[in-house]
Amino acid sequence: MKKLLVLLLGIILGILICHYFINPNTDTESMTKPRGIISPKTAKQMDEAYNARHKLISDSILGKPDNRSAWWSLTDLKNYITYAESQAKDLGYVMDGIRVYQAAHPNELNDGFTTVFMAPTGFKSKDEDGMVDGGNPEDGDGGSGDIPGGDPLNMGTGGNPPNANYPQGNNN
Repeated sequence: MKKLLVLLLGIILGILICHYFINPNTDTESMTKPRGIISPKTAKQMDEAYNARHKLISDSILGKPDNRSAWWSLTDLKNYITYAESQAKDLGYVMDGIRVYQAAHPNELNDGFTTVFMAPTGFKSKDEDGMVDGGNPEDGDGGSGDIPGGDPLNMGTGGNPPNANYPQGNNN
């Protein structure tokens, strides 16, 4: 009887271990959904709402199709965040976010195409009194200011073709 109980206990323990450590859904169940997530349908509506402005920029200023998007590899984004956090610390700041700017390449670079770049944001590590100085970007006030001297990230890859709408390159 004891052997049967030990066997049943071993089976139950094995099932629990498999469920919690091997089940691929465990990670996504515990993940926190970030603020600001929108549906693909909303993204498409927003992209389409930009069409008139994009046409004006393309036709009036460039006279040819302009960029509608920018792309960075996941590796580049992770490396940038690590780099920017380290640089912020060296500059005496605590990085707490990233601000994305719409911009254009100077005409001598990439024919003046629209681009975006990211700038690290944060707050001073400590003020003169040794107290942490800075706001709380989680309260929805627009986040902290850009970190003076922090290197922005640009040179993402444009769309293919540059004026392609959302969604691009469906790989299904």
